[in-house]
Formats: sequence, structure tokens, C-alpha cells
Amino acid sequence: MSEFASAETDMLFATPLTRFKVQDHETLNAELLAEGERLRGASDGVQKSNRGGWHSDLGFLDLDAPCIQRLRALAIQSVKDATRCVTSRVDPDDLDMKISGWMNANPRGGFNAPHTHPGAHWSGVYYVNQPEVETGNSGMIEFLDPRSDLPNWRILRAKPFRPKRKIRPQAGEIVLFPSYLTHWVYPNEMDTERVTVAFNATFRKRRKS
Repeated sequence: MSEFASAETDMLFATPLTRFKVQDHETLNAELLAEGERLRGASDGVQKSNRGGWHSDLGFLDLDAPCIQRLRALAIQSVKDATRCVTSRVDPDDLDMKISGWMNANPRGGFNAPHTHPGAHWSGVYYVNQPEVETGNSGMIEFLDPRSDLPNWRILRAKPFRPKRKIRPQAGEIVLFPSYLTHWVYPNEMDTERVTVAFNATFRKRRKS
């Protein structure tokens, strides 16, 4: 029997990670893959965190193709929904939002090195094509604990003090997280390309007219 009249635990300094599953994503993904092929035929892409793959420029979500504009709308909605989950003091509809995105295509052996997205509030990844695997790390995205001085806590084997967390999202899924969170993508071990669209969202106070 407990000697305490009550107890309350507050999860301080938590880092939210939200996953959204897009309904009827198959058609959207097929159209995004076709649009990606067209863009790759016209551009060699850019070098960022990608290693051994193709990375479009940062204006992907500004293109006029209907499939891209649908994805842009989904990305904006996911950011607003996640924001409402972490605060009731600010309505994201009352803020201006800048959003930019780019497509990544990782062939066999391609991966993304550890990085953050400085200057943004939220970062997200939409999975257009994710090769099916049964074992191993292929297709995994891993997030690293942004806090320091935690090794002594690891003996407790408690989820809040794990040094890293990896997940394998599926096609049609958006993964959203704070932009300060260091993350990287494991090498693709399959012959089929892993294709994603990453994006950053930054809020600004709306100017009074």
C-alpha cells in the first residue's frame, strides 16, 4: 500500500512525433512518382543530406501539378493538426505559414546522413514508395535524442530516456516532427527505390493590415 496520498507525473521537455495515414493514397503516389520521373529527366538535382540518391530543389511543393498541390495541402493540414495537439494557446489558422518541400529518391545503397532542419518549426516526410522488407534496417528513419548528459539514465531502460528511436513508415504516411530533431535514413537495401517528399513548415506572426 502506498504511503502517498497522490502522485502526478509531468512529461517535461517531450519531443512530439506524429504519424498521419493518408486515405486513398495509391493514386496520389502513382501520380507523384510520374511527376518525379519527369523532373529527374530535366534536372540532376542537388546535394544536401542525400548520399547516392536524387534530391530535387526546394521548390517541389510550389509546382502546379495537381498531385503536388494535393500533397502540399496535406502537409499544411498535418502541421496544423500537430500544432493543435501540442498547444491550445495559439490557433495555427491565425499565423502565416511558409512551407517548402523536396523529393528524395534513394536507390539501392542510397541514404540520408544525420541532419536537422534549422530555422523551421515542423519538418515532415511523406512516403511515396517504400520497398517491402521483413528484417533489417532498410526503410528505417531514425531520430536521435536532442538532450545531452543522459547516459546514466539508460540503466533504467525507460522509453523517455532512450538515445534513439527508429521507425519504418509505410507508403501513404506522413511523419511529422520538430525541425530541431536530428534524424537520418538508413541505406536502402532493396532494388526498388525508396521515394519520399520531405517538407519544412515555419510559422510567422500575421501582419496587421
